[in-house]
Amino acid sequence: MAGFTFAQVAGLSVYTILVAILVPYISNISSPILSEYPLSTPLKFFYHTNRNNNSTNLSPNATATSATTADSISPTPSSSTESSDDDITQPFVCDKHHTYKTEIVSLSPLVIYIHSLITPAEISSLISLASPLFKPSSVYKAGQPHLQSSERKSSSAGLPRTDPTVQCVLYRARQFLGTMLRDGWDEMGAAQLVRYNAKGQKFDEHHDWFGVPQWSTLPDDDYRKYNRVASFFAILEDQCEGGETWFPYLGEQVFEKSPKGEEAWTGGVGVSQEEEVKERDGQEEKKEKQVKPLWRKHENGGLAFRPVAGNALFWINLHPENGTGDTRTNHAGLPILSGIKTAMNIWPRQYYEA
Repeated sequence: MAGFTFAQVAGLSVYTILVAILVPYISNISSPILSEYPLSTPLKFFYHTNRNNNSTNLSPNATATSATTADSISPTPSSSTESSDDDITQPFVCDKHHTYKTEIVSLSPLVIYIHSLITPAEISSLISLASPLFKPSSVYKAGQPHLQSSERKSSSAGLPRTDPTVQCVLYRARQFLGTMLRDGWDEMGAAQLVRYNAKGQKFDEHHDWFGVPQWSTLPDDDYRKYNRVASFFAILEDQCEGGETWFPYLGEQVFEKSPKGEEAWTGGVGVSQEEEVKERDGQEEKKEKQVKPLWRKHENGGLAFRPVAGNALFWINLHPENGTGDTRTNHAGLPILSGIKTAMNIWPRQYYEA
């Protein structure tokens, strides 16, 4: 090998070996399928970073933007709080085309049962958002909050109005209300999560409306007075025994039985079922599906609604003719016997002129 020194030959050999080793990796950088190569992790990182830089800004500031009104939520019809296989958390996107079903429970007062108002992805996001915010619940008396009360034992978390998931759910609730609210004047109010997670936790009979309209303390609200014209009560977690929502004065217009003796309606759209395993001598014999009614006649009168995750109750709080509170909407959170129940309160606000 005349003309080449030993050092040059050695260097050329090392270069040739390195090229031979790296060729398979270099040729696959443009492919998302890299897992079979030892260097797949760094190559995959650079590939996805390159690809996403051409489409979506993945900087820490590039999460879903939050507007002050529910109408400004992105209309993209998909939702995700999951991580991709790159472990990059995707921003929440509101599903503005989510569908739900309704049943009229009572016409006077108007009470509507809503099936699947909140999606599983929204439930997960809301619970994650509220978890560090829970504090002992308060009771309002004469317009003032009282923390120490035997009437209410639970934890509550006020939700930030700028959070994309909160805005999404409020937008859906606003659509449900239709002409009940005057856009630019009335508004959806602040959302709240409430959690019962200890035996005996409850909320005795109460109403959501105020006896006297309250001054708003929301920013940019010009200190107007308002009342809670209606209520949404949506269940997020239902892993509990007990914990029904009881309306003591509801049901006078709900038929108990038909003239032919058929039982009262207790929720017919998507009635949930749970499996019951029967055993004999330690051996599984068979499984039966037991239909559980969504609501029942309470032994002390009225109707009691069992908690079902994703479902909600809606009712009108104020008499439409004079704006005063409807005592027939008084309700109670019956004691938890075991487990956990988490729900979301939404109280749309009707404002009054000075």
